[in-house]
Amino acid sequence: MSERFTVVASSTSPTVLKRWVAFELRKLREDAGISRDEAAKSIKGSVQNIGHIETARSLPKPLELERLLELYGVPERSEFFLELRTRAKKGRDWWIGFDESTVPEYFKLFLGLESSAVKIESWDAIVVPGLFQTPDYARAIIRGGRPEFRATEVEKRVELRMARQAEVLHQEDAPQVWAVISEAALRLEVGSRAILRAQLERLLELREHPNIEMQVLPASAGAHTGVDGGFIVLTFPNELAHDPGCVYVEGRVRGVYYEEPAQVLAYRDALTRLQMRADKPEDFPRWVKEAMKDL
Repeated sequence: MSERFTVVASSTSPTVLKRWVAFELRKLREDAGISRDEAAKSIKGSVQNIGHIETARSLPKPLELERLLELYGVPERSEFFLELRTRAKKGRDWWIGFDESTVPEYFKLFLGLESSAVKIESWDAIVVPGLFQTPDYARAIIRGGRPEFRATEVEKRVELRMARQAEVLHQEDAPQVWAVISEAALRLEVGSRAILRAQLERLLELREHPNIEMQVLPASAGAHTGVDGGFIVLTFPNELAHDPGCVYVEGRVRGVYYEEPAQVLAYRDALTRLQMRADKPEDFPRWVKEAMKDL
């Protein structure tokens, strides 16, 4: 196991480690041309047991893991997978202190994936990305989008958003973050002019981080590959050779995950086209300062 992956895995949530074990084992089995029935017989288990392992509902026991890897023709990867399994069993998700109303079940996977990614790329059409928001800006966004929330519910979500930023942007081995933001998002008066100004100043500060890049897609760009709305593309460590990454699209009721290679590729292509049509990263401060002049 590489030193790089050991560092990443040590801070990766159990939720994500289980997903990685499941994803990798399923791909190895399929590449070897082995059925679930054959895999089940090798560990003296049931097809349902293999199904639970490959959907991250359960982790294989150490002996089961070694037998499966031997069956799939990659026994040399035992140490790698056993390390993943150990961390998945002993780890603790960073959001564990938040209740279910603040962190619904569908959102837990995203929080784990985001904090485990080596690259986070996004397109934001309406507002500034959550990873970049100030507390006041986030508070105004949540209040405006969810007027039915009580003040305490709003504050819990603001706290969660700030915790996300600390977990992702300020970890020792922070990921590369590349955001394409619409011109409209820089000008939408969220909360008040003072709140928007403070948010724009925050963007200028964040841009100085070596692992953060931002681009503006001008209104003059016309129709583009992001007209369907915002999305986030996550890339994971190279050691997970079979993982194509993941795309997350936030909806009003719940988030949607796209994990099939063709689906992820479609979003990567859309994002690449947005990056190409957007102004260069070095022009970002100019856009922000122009927006601030109008406040």
